[in-house]
Amino acid sequence: MSRNELLLYYQPQIDLASGRTTGFEALIRWQHPQRGLVSPIDFIGLAEESGLILPIGDWVLEEACRQLRVWQKAGAAPVRMSVNLSARQFRDGKLPERIAQLCAEAGISPRSLELEVTESMAMHSPEETIAAMRALVDQGVSLAIDDFGTGYSSLAYLKMFPIHTLKIDRSFVKDIERDVNDAAICDTTIALAHKLALNVVAEGVETAHQLDFLRRAGCHSIQGYYFSKPLPPAEAEKFLGAFATA
Repeated sequence: MSRNELLLYYQPQIDLASGRTTGFEALIRWQHPQRGLVSPIDFIGLAEESGLILPIGDWVLEEACRQLRVWQKAGAAPVRMSVNLSARQFRDGKLPERIAQLCAEAGISPRSLELEVTESMAMHSPEETIAAMRALVDQGVSLAIDDFGTGYSSLAYLKMFPIHTLKIDRSFVKDIERDVNDAAICDTTIALAHKLALNVVAEGVETAHQLDFLRRAGCHSIQGYYFSKPLPPAEAEKFLGAFATA
């Protein structure tokens, strides 16, 4: 971080009913001096082992809040910023206070921030998860369960989590066209979200067939290469301007 080699890219989230860009997911990249742009898959594991994941995660939150304020000051349409939390961040008792501080410093409302935790993180210790989630929600932020369907959720706990969004993992979306089981999982997850009054976002949408299936099933929002790959800040702002009133 001290060498300014970390970057955030932003992938749009599109509301299927209106066609508008309603949010962006902030995704970290490492601009390596020799290897070029490095995916988080290649360095997040090492960051977790070394203990660097906490300062990296804090930088991501700070930068995402700062960037959202830049777009707001430029007159961009209101959007929500989604940020992934690591397990160590999520369990940090000081996180709610830090979120409030970062939002105040950036001049944004906590309501414009959505924090994502994976299904496996949420189910690691459900009672502690509920307490941690409530502390964050009390700050005004929204919460999403990421990679839904890849872990072992208990519906008894899921209904108790103060969450706002379920995100369908891309591994189920990519084979909707030819795998009846994946299609059934997506359809059932969307129906579950409706019953629990939750927003549902499908990740990894790349084809018109996937888009049509998800729209018919009642999915609220999508993100994926069908609309846009993750974008650097300036390109994300242009995309927001182009699709704000689509």
